[in-house]
Amino acid sequence: MTVVAPVLTREDLARLRQVSRDGLPPVLALADRLSLTPRDAARLLAERLSLHYLDSGSLAGFRPDLARMPLAAAQQQQCALLVAAGPASASAVTMVLLSDPFDEDRVLQLQHQCGGRCGLALAAPEDVRAFLQHWEQASSALDTLEDDPTTAESSRSVETLSFAAVAEAGSRASMLVNSTLLDAHRAGASDVHFESTDSGFTVRYRIDGVLDAVKDVPGRDVAEQVVSRIKVLSSLDIAEHRVPQDGSYRVRVRERDVDLRVSVMPSVHGEDVVVRILDKQSIIESAGRLSLDALGFDLDTRTRLRRLLDEPYGMVLVTGPTGSGKTTTLYAALSELHTGREKIITIEDPVEYQLHGMLQIPVNEKKQLTFARGLRSILRHDPDIIMVGEIRDRETAEIAVQSALTGHLVLSTVHANSVLDVFGRFAHMGLDTYALVSAINGVWAQRLVRLNCPSCSRDDVPDDAQLSRLGLARTQVQGFNFRKGVGCGECRNTGYRGRQAIAEILRVDGDIREMLLTKRSMREVRDAAVTGQDMRSITEIGLDLVSAGKTTLEEIRRVASSQ
Repeated sequence: MTVVAPVLTREDLARLRQVSRDGLPPVLALADRLSLTPRDAARLLAERLSLHYLDSGSLAGFRPDLARMPLAAAQQQQCALLVAAGPASASAVTMVLLSDPFDEDRVLQLQHQCGGRCGLALAAPEDVRAFLQHWEQASSALDTLEDDPTTAESSRSVETLSFAAVAEAGSRASMLVNSTLLDAHRAGASDVHFESTDSGFTVRYRIDGVLDAVKDVPGRDVAEQVVSRIKVLSSLDIAEHRVPQDGSYRVRVRERDVDLRVSVMPSVHGEDVVVRILDKQSIIESAGRLSLDALGFDLDTRTRLRRLLDEPYGMVLVTGPTGSGKTTTLYAALSELHTGREKIITIEDPVEYQLHGMLQIPVNEKKQLTFARGLRSILRHDPDIIMVGEIRDRETAEIAVQSALTGHLVLSTVHANSVLDVFGRFAHMGLDTYALVSAINGVWAQRLVRLNCPSCSRDDVPDDAQLSRLGLARTQVQGFNFRKGVGCGECRNTGYRGRQAIAEILRVDGDIREMLLTKRSMREVRDAAVTGQDMRSITEIGLDLVSAGKTTLEEIRRVASSQ
């Protein structure tokens, strides 16, 4: 009697895919429906999906690649990366072992881990469990410990971004991600926004501090695949769609490494992703050295900043909105301070520039390495100069103040709108006013101003309404060389190309310190700084750029509106 093998239709596969989404093993569901053993069901499903089938005997010819996928993760996910059993040198992954072929996110992640050049194999769940249990018994617990990808940069794969890499991408999602990031890097974007919509997703670039819409991509399934692809690259949980996630990964563009910081946020239409591009070498390559000169500050500002940095101890703070270049300025300051005769230690979240000869510590909340805990340990490491990436809370602020009072030069950033708002921010944290004012040497508030495109800027005469928005009269702008970019291909029709840093600087000397201790009004403190130190506001410094034809009144109003 001839036994007719069952045939799996499209409807059967659709039902099994839904079973998988419900969290049930599809092989067992198929075995139950057709009255087959799990091994026969796995063999039948593998044939229908054109996958390899491995039984317990075949699995004996492989071993799991514990370097790429630790045993604990393999047991939790009931899958493995397989290496041919034999000499340790034969370490290339040859097969991905699955018990659920319909978990597309997991398949994508596993293929990425093995480089995308290996076959997919299906086995019965009981054989997968037995295979992994065998290797658990054969391995010691220490063998399963692998480097944490957040602390071992060398173990992380580096994705190459180039036109050739885009053309060779194995899927549409990979091609979209790679081409979008490559174009963003070439355009000089600092951030790339993938924003889910009801019909797909929109891509926007932040260039020179302003968001520009680039393209709309139809298809919600494509949007989900793009998000999954970015999650896989940045080692995030691809099965989690309800809570925000943060990660990072590294790409190689034109023979240099570029770090990408990834933020995933759930939205009403799916998930939005923002990728921050940290090209550590761009400023150094354009100027030859990371310094205050390279950031475009005018001579008077550089002189004032260097005077603050020349103090042997105390605290120097930089403030400004997100994306105003605060951390880059601190790195430039450290680069100038570094002579090889000081111990310089930084604690950052994350380390954005790697500077030779300095101890740089990344914050790791998962390991309880916070700013406060790290800063407390730094003080036992005999530092001369300390940089704290950001003062966020009272504990960090108190330790930073005590460090400055005990003979260390402390550099840090804090979120505030102006130099005087910093003191209100610390008062809100509950810091002792006397200790704070005694510790601070100075504060500078920084902005990045877009410059007129040199290719298309033309003479321009602003109307009275534009002048009045900045409180200017026509008589005050006599002799100004007003210019404005009209838009061209060089500047993406924005009229602006490139940015320059401008800063308002307050030096906390004896008079200012006394006024702060006696709680004089901030207006009185500002007036005293203007009179005694010739302190200039961001608006005044910006108007110098307008007068020279380098930028526009609208741009100064945009960056100085919070002053």
